[in-house]
Amino acid sequence: MKNKDIKKKLKKKKTKKLTSADFLSTGSTLLNLACTGKPYRGFTKGKYYRMVGDSSSGKTFLTLTCLAEASINKNFKDYRFIFDNGEDGALMNIRKFFGKEVSKRMEAPGYTKKGEAVYSETIEDFYYNVDDAIKADKPFIYILDSMDSLTSKDEQKKFDVTKKAHRKGNKVAGSYGDGKAKKNSCNLRKLLTPLKKSKSILIILSQTRANIGFGSQYKPKVNSGGNALEFYACLEIWSSVRKTLKKTVKGKPREIGKVCLLETKKNRVRGWDRKVYVRIYHSFGFDNTGSCIDYLIDEGHWKSKDGTIKAPEFDFVGKESELIKYIEDEGMEKDLISIVADVWDEIEEACSVKRKKRY
Repeated sequence: MKNKDIKKKLKKKKTKKLTSADFLSTGSTLLNLACTGKPYRGFTKGKYYRMVGDSSSGKTFLTLTCLAEASINKNFKDYRFIFDNGEDGALMNIRKFFGKEVSKRMEAPGYTKKGEAVYSETIEDFYYNVDDAIKADKPFIYILDSMDSLTSKDEQKKFDVTKKAHRKGNKVAGSYGDGKAKKNSCNLRKLLTPLKKSKSILIILSQTRANIGFGSQYKPKVNSGGNALEFYACLEIWSSVRKTLKKTVKGKPREIGKVCLLETKKNRVRGWDRKVYVRIYHSFGFDNTGSCIDYLIDEGHWKSKDGTIKAPEFDFVGKESELIKYIEDEGMEKDLISIVADVWDEIEEACSVKRKKRY
């Protein structure tokens, strides 16, 4: 073999740049910006993501909104929508909140001969189900809701032994761990390459727990499942409720939704941690338009006084409800997103360190 042929063979391949076709929007402009710095790019194909949050802080709504975004994105038209509802907690009207296409395409990991949905009950079930999806040779978005709902064979075995001992008046020594941390450590890393090759997306939901004891003042919230869940994630999103949204009906304040804080952590896309606030209404779901308006007011780009908002780009002065109606009726959502992205970029640029490059 000639030298020039050897050099040609050894020449490193250029890394293919990611395009918009490689990303899935989260459905939230602000969360997309927090994840990637781009208003329409949230999750990258071929990666594992993790959503950690308090109870009723929008975890399930967020992940199912991702399916809604995939259902209207031509780059995901051949993807399977697998929702592993181990918690059996997502009882909302799928068609109402996420659309007819999601309702039609969403499937369980498995089914009985009678056509009844079968969800993961153990950590072993979960990894077997994901492996089945990979071997089906069709790209997918797989959502596990949630890691906390899963038991393990070790935990079940320990329970049976403890139960028998208790009935006999005996005590059983040993660990009471559920074994999930070890299973995740062994199996999660094995999914990374298959996910990348198939351009599939795996999203695992986890519930926060109060940290008790030494160090709790520095890290008040923790979660189960072991360190592997965080270590192998391309990105972590932590959610919590910041305030409730209320409306006076028949003389009484009624809760109609929440403002949730979403924090990006362990971000391998941009390397930064960011915080954004989004609205979620019980009767509507994620309010992207309202959240964007809140952001522009909070950052001082738009002025709000006594319930009146001044939005110069839209030549508008009036109440928020009127502004939202105007934007939606005129189909100006993309204009609003563009304004938010410009303000975001302006802030990021102002925060960047201007120094001579070392390399």
